[in-house]
Amino acid sequence: MTRKALGRGLNALLLADRAVADEGLEVDVGLIDPSPVQPRVHFDKDSLQNLSLSIRANGIVQPLLVRRNGGRFELIAGERRWRAAKAIGLERVPVVVREVADEKLLELALIENVQREDLNAIEEAQAYRNLIEQIGLTQESVAQRVGRDRSYITNYLRLLRLPEDLQQLVQEGKLSTGHARTILGVNDAGVQRRIARKIIERGMSVRDTERVVKRLSEVKQAGSQAEATSNDANTRAAESALRRKLGTHVRIVRNARSIGGRIELGYYDEQDLDRLFSLLLGGQAQGS
Repeated sequence: MTRKALGRGLNALLLADRAVADEGLEVDVGLIDPSPVQPRVHFDKDSLQNLSLSIRANGIVQPLLVRRNGGRFELIAGERRWRAAKAIGLERVPVVVREVADEKLLELALIENVQREDLNAIEEAQAYRNLIEQIGLTQESVAQRVGRDRSYITNYLRLLRLPEDLQQLVQEGKLSTGHARTILGVNDAGVQRRIARKIIERGMSVRDTERVVKRLSEVKQAGSQAEATSNDANTRAAESALRRKLGTHVRIVRNARSIGGRIELGYYDEQDLDRLFSLLLGGQAQGS
C-alpha cells in the first residue's frame, strides 16, 4: 500500500533553510539539548551503532534542525543523528537554526519521526494523544497534518487503553500492533495479560489470537444470556475478585429467588483448562 504524503511542516522548514545548511553552519555537540517533547522514547542500540558507523564514514548528510535556547540549542528534529554523533566523539555537527514556537515543537518532531518510521506503535499513539491534549487538535486535524486517515489515528489511540505493562511489550517488539489491537477485544486486563503471555510463549499469530478472543467473547455472550442472573454489587465484586484470581472470565449465575446457582468459568484452550483445574484443586494431583 502506498503511504499518503505526510504533512509538509518539517519539509517546509528544511527547504526554507537550505541556503543556511549549504553554508555549513556547525555547532558544538555539547551545546545541543534534546527536545523535551520528543515523541520517541526508545532508541535501538544496534540501529544507533550502525548510524554511528555511517556518520564516521560519510559524515552527517542531513543537518539537525534546532532552535536557540539562550546560549544553547534545542533539538527540533534529528535526535538519532545527534546521539550517534556523540557516541563516536564528534565535536561539531551541521545544523539548521529556526525560531519555532513551543506549540509547533511536538508537531514537527512527530512529523519527522513518522516520516522516517522511527516510532514504535505506542510512541506514535502517545504523540497523537499529546497533539490532541496539549495543543488542542482534533483527531481529524491530526490526521490531516500527518497525512493519515482519521481511522488510523483512532486505532492507534485505542492502543493506549492497554495496561502499561502490555504497552511496554509492544514497545519492546514482543507484541505486534496487530496482536495488541486484537487483545483489546477483551475488556478484562487480567485476561489480556494471559493472552499476551500465550502469544509470546507460543509464538501465536494474529489470526490465532483472533480465534482465542472470539472464543472468549462467545463464552461471555453465553453467560450474559443466562436467566435470573443477579446484578447486585456484591455479586459483581465477587466475579471481579475471581477473574483476578483465576485470570479468566467468571460469571456467577443465581437461580430464581436466590436459591442456589452456578459459577461459570471461561477457558480458551486445553492448557488453560489444565491451569484452571490445578488452581481449583489447590495444586493437588488429578485423581488424588
